[in-house]
Amino acid sequence: MTKAQAPFDPRLYVALDLPSIADAKAMVERLGDSVVSYKIGLQLLPIGGVEFGKGLIAQGKNVFFDFKLHDIGATVEKATRSIAPLGASLLTVHGTPDVMAAAVKGRGKSKLKIMAVTVLTSLDDAALVEMGYFTNAKELVIHRVRQAVKAGVDGVISSPLEAAEIRALVPKDFLIVTPGVRMPGGDAGDQKRIATPALALSSGASHIVVGRPITQSNDPRRAVADILKNIRTNS
Repeated sequence: MTKAQAPFDPRLYVALDLPSIADAKAMVERLGDSVVSYKIGLQLLPIGGVEFGKGLIAQGKNVFFDFKLHDIGATVEKATRSIAPLGASLLTVHGTPDVMAAAVKGRGKSKLKIMAVTVLTSLDDAALVEMGYFTNAKELVIHRVRQAVKAGVDGVISSPLEAAEIRALVPKDFLIVTPGVRMPGGDAGDQKRIATPALALSSGASHIVVGRPITQSNDPRRAVADILKNIRTNS
């Protein structure tokens, strides 16, 4: 079966940002074979998200553990070493040089891909100034991307609006994972730097992350189908 015929696209990670493991399990059940890749983040990780993720991995799903690790290097290295054997595909860390280098060291020879968070997609230029960064979002993202490549991580998390510029700077197999993806006319929510699924991928993203437009839909499976149609008819 070719990718065009498949009922899913592994490049689409559904963010299971839900209140309980039971809710997450129910969502996976509703989505069935239409989704093969899932992101598990800070809402579920403290309440059994790791064990839940291991179960998804055992079912053949791709799992992205969105820990966003950020601590001294030794702690990040040890945390990554603990996570690496679980079988997840992706792990996020914050994109500072010491943190990234520590995570790369901690994952050892495992297949776990280390993803550096550049600038959260909920932040815009005004928010960065308020935080004390006297540069715009795109400049800060590009600075951190260069540091990520030097640190040896496998990819970055960035807004789809920066994907094209990042793609021009990084090795061919470098991953660019973009949250902040919305369908045309969709509610942006708390995301500031957004694009459609097709635009994100055509701009250079290797994967996209979509949460609420799917998980808060009255028909999540239909929402996935609409996203896949957007990708396939505009690529």
